[in-house]
Amino acid sequence: MRILLVEDDQQLGDGLTIGLRQSGFAVDWLKDGHSADQALQSEAFDLVVLDLGLPRLSGMEVLNRARQRGQTMPILILTARDATGDKVAGLDSGADDFLVKPIDLDELTARIRALTRRSAGRAAPLLIHGDLALDPAAHTVTLAGQPIELSSREFPLLQMLLENAGRVLTRSQLEQSIYGWRDEPDSNALEVHIHHLRKKLGNDLIRTLRGVGYTIAK
Repeated sequence: MRILLVEDDQQLGDGLTIGLRQSGFAVDWLKDGHSADQALQSEAFDLVVLDLGLPRLSGMEVLNRARQRGQTMPILILTARDATGDKVAGLDSGADDFLVKPIDLDELTARIRALTRRSAGRAAPLLIHGDLALDPAAHTVTLAGQPIELSSREFPLLQMLLENAGRVLTRSQLEQSIYGWRDEPDSNALEVHIHHLRKKLGNDLIRTLRGVGYTIAK
C-alpha cells in the first residue's frame, strides 16, 4: 500500500515515515500543502495521512480540492487541534478518520488498516483465498495453515492482488502500490517478485495477462 504523508513537523514526519515503512507501507512524505496538492494530481496513492496546519496551503484545502476532483482514496487527518469544530469540519469535508496529536503509531496503523478494509468493502481483517490467508495486522501469510515467509516487497504485492481479486492490475498500478519516490526498482523487479510468490504459493495463484497485467481470480 502506498501512503502519502503530509506533515510539516520534521521530527514527527520522520518518525511516522520510519514507523510506517517498518509496518510494510510504501510512504512518500511531503511537508507543505501545495506540494501535496500537486502530488495528488499527478500520482496514485492508496491513502493519505494529512496534517491540517500546513504551510503554503492548509490541510483542509488539500482535502477539499482532492474531493472536488472526485478522488476517493481514504484520507486520515492529523492535527494538534482537539476542538470538536475542527473534527466536524474535517469529516464533513470528506475526511474518513481523525487523529489528534500526539500520535500513537500502533493506533495509526490500525486505523489505516481499518480504512483500507472499508474502502475495499471488506469487513473481515483477514484476506482469505482458498487455503491462503494474509493477516495485514500481524504481517503474516499462511498456506494450508503453514506459515509462508515473504519479503518486504512480496507481502504488499500479494496484499494488493488479494484485495483486488477478480480485477486485472497493471504493472504501473502494482509498482505504484509497493514503491515510493525514494525507491528505484530494476526494470524487471516486479516480475521477479511475482516469480518468487508463485514459487512459494503455487504457479496457479497469480495469472499473467500479457500486455495487460496480473490478477488473482476470485
